[in-house]
Amino acid sequence: MVQSTDAAGERISQMVALTERLTELIAAEALAFESHRPQDAASLVEETSRLANIYRYESARIRSNPDLIASAPTEERTRLVRATEAFDAVLARQGRALEAARTVTEGLVQAIANEIAAQRSPGVGYGPDAEAQALNLATSITLNQRA
Repeated sequence: MVQSTDAAGERISQMVALTERLTELIAAEALAFESHRPQDAASLVEETSRLANIYRYESARIRSNPDLIASAPTEERTRLVRATEAFDAVLARQGRALEAARTVTEGLVQAIANEIAAQRSPGVGYGPDAEAQALNLATSITLNQRA
């Protein structure tokens, strides 16, 4: 069933608005991670998740039924393509920012673990029968989830 031009144009306008808002939110999140302030992204997570779910659902509907937007003017479909390209670029940027943050975090955790292990290493005694005594101490690391 082919949709009317008005309905198809309205659907595209809604998808463009949704895509542009998601692009703004994800760009703000990426900037927060790039600025080493991940806590600034926390306030955006709820809206981003909600809009991402709507975007995923609507994109799947259009993919499975291209007739929903087929009758829309070419200019409107082009706007949607451009908005989607910008969205993809921002997603790639956010992916790089998150990967950098993950790498730094893992490095810090590894450095802390190595330092704790070095401080707890038993000393070696002197003389021919000297042996290092094994310490049976468990080590745990508590991570602050806000960091």
